[in-house]
Amino acid sequence: MSKPLTVGIVVSPGYLVCDIVGPQTVLGIQPDSEIHLLWKNRETVNGYPTFPTVPTTSFADCPAELDVLAVGGMIPDVQGDPEVIAFFKDAASRAKHIIAVCDGALLAGTAGLLKGRRATTNFHILDLLPEVGATPVGGGEVVRHGNLWTAGPATGSYEAALLVLAELRGEEAARRAELDIEYAPHPPFGTGSPALAGPEMTKDSLERLSMMNLGARAVLDRLREQEISA
Repeated sequence: MSKPLTVGIVVSPGYLVCDIVGPQTVLGIQPDSEIHLLWKNRETVNGYPTFPTVPTTSFADCPAELDVLAVGGMIPDVQGDPEVIAFFKDAASRAKHIIAVCDGALLAGTAGLLKGRRATTNFHILDLLPEVGATPVGGGEVVRHGNLWTAGPATGSYEAALLVLAELRGEEAARRAELDIEYAPHPPFGTGSPALAGPEMTKDSLERLSMMNLGARAVLDRLREQEISA
C-alpha cells in the first residue's frame, strides 16, 4: 500500500467551487487519502455559486508537509489578503506539488511562485500573469513548470489532478481514477474555449466578466503599492 496522500485545498469566502472539485475528487477517492479543506478557521464559508462549505483544517493546523496543495479562483479580497498569501507561500514551499486553477494562479503569483515560470489561467485574466513574473501560456492545456501545475477552470481542475496523481502514484492509478469517475468530457455546444467559441462570443464573455479582470488587477496594484511603501 502506498503512503497516504496528504492533500490541502484552500477554500475561502467566495471561492469558485468548480475549480477545486477536480483535486477534491480525483485525489480524495484514492486509498487512505487525507483531504484538508484549508481556511483561517473552521467557520463555514460560502463558495460561489452558493455552496456552504465547512473547512476541516485551519491554517495553523495544516500538516507540515503536503503531497498536494491546491487552490482555485477566489474573490479579490481573499487574493490580496496578506495572511492568505503568507500561508500559501509557506505551505507551497513544503508541498510536493502545487495545483493552481483559474485565478488561483494569481495567488500563486503573489506568493512569489510564478517568477520565471510558464503558467496559465482562465483566458479572462491571462494578460495579468506577466505582472507576477510568469510567462503566460494560452490554449487551455494544463501547464507544468517543475512542481507547479496551472490550469483553467472546471475541466482543467480534473486534468491537473489526474496528471499530479500520475506523478505521485503512477500512470496506472491515474488511468483507474479517470475511469472510476468517468472523466470523458463531451461538451454539448463546443464553445468551451476562445478558439472554439470564436471572436464574437469571446469578446462578449470578456466584457461580461470584465469585473474579474478589474478586481484582480486592483489587487495586484494594491500589493505593488504596499511593496513600494514598505
